[in-house]
Amino acid sequence: MTETSPVSASPPSPLAIRLDERRLIAVAGADATHFLHNLVTANIEVLKPGSGTLAALLTPQGKIAADMLVFDASDEEPLYLLDVSYGFAEDLVRRLMLYRLRAKVSIDLLPAPTAVMVCLDAPAITGEDFYSFADPRAAALGQRLYGPADTLAAATSPLATAGPEVYHRHRLALGIPEGGRDFLMLDTFPHEANMDQLGGVDFTKGCYIGQEVVSRMQHRGTARTRAVGVRFLNGFGVTGGAEITLGDKTIGRVGESFGDRAMGFVRLDRIAEFSGMQQPLLAGGVPIAIEQPLYADFKVTPIGMSSYS
Repeated sequence: MTETSPVSASPPSPLAIRLDERRLIAVAGADATHFLHNLVTANIEVLKPGSGTLAALLTPQGKIAADMLVFDASDEEPLYLLDVSYGFAEDLVRRLMLYRLRAKVSIDLLPAPTAVMVCLDAPAITGEDFYSFADPRAAALGQRLYGPADTLAAATSPLATAGPEVYHRHRLALGIPEGGRDFLMLDTFPHEANMDQLGGVDFTKGCYIGQEVVSRMQHRGTARTRAVGVRFLNGFGVTGGAEITLGDKTIGRVGESFGDRAMGFVRLDRIAEFSGMQQPLLAGGVPIAIEQPLYADFKVTPIGMSSYS
């Protein structure tokens, strides 16, 4: 079945969650703004100190090489913090270095003692010894804090703590995908990861790597695959990559699951084509409901047997 109003997955109380799976890259120097703006999908020039955006570095073919959160931490000179998946951080540094040429910019992978922490459903936490930014993708994703692990632990000591799986289930319930967990790098277009819906692609800025493909997909309306929330109706997930099926028809696949939640990547044209079939909607053989993200302006046609609700 398809649901257009996802079930709330708000944490029960203010939480602090450390994400050891994330790394920070610092891009600094006189040319840092121009350098990043000409490479990634988002508009870096409009950022102000303390603000951030979702962005991606693409391949020339327009597919995501690395998705990231970019935060403006500038003071006397431009400084940007790139919040990226641990497993892709070194590759992103290597790719950025290839484009540096003579630009006045430094690119540094910050050492592991620099921690990443998420605060959900909590009042704003600030301090002089760490960075604090609102997650630009959704207010419900709270704050992201960057700094020495012990400093962040002290700053968030009034909050309850939880493991990263709580954050990911919450994120998945909001229908917000992340690369490496939910979708494959080098195999996914920004539209397929809903980056255009989450402010991660600027369609008015000048050239960047892969722009021609992304712009063509936008203006022709040819994005057939979209990211949607998946809820496992038996309470248990399946292995990432499992097919989403309606009867004997394959309409998509799921990413990594946390509890009863996952991201689904579905073909909207196939959903529309098979919407009249009274068959169970399954992922890896498990009954599911598809949840259209509240932020999305695309339409997911209701599909599947209502008896599985």
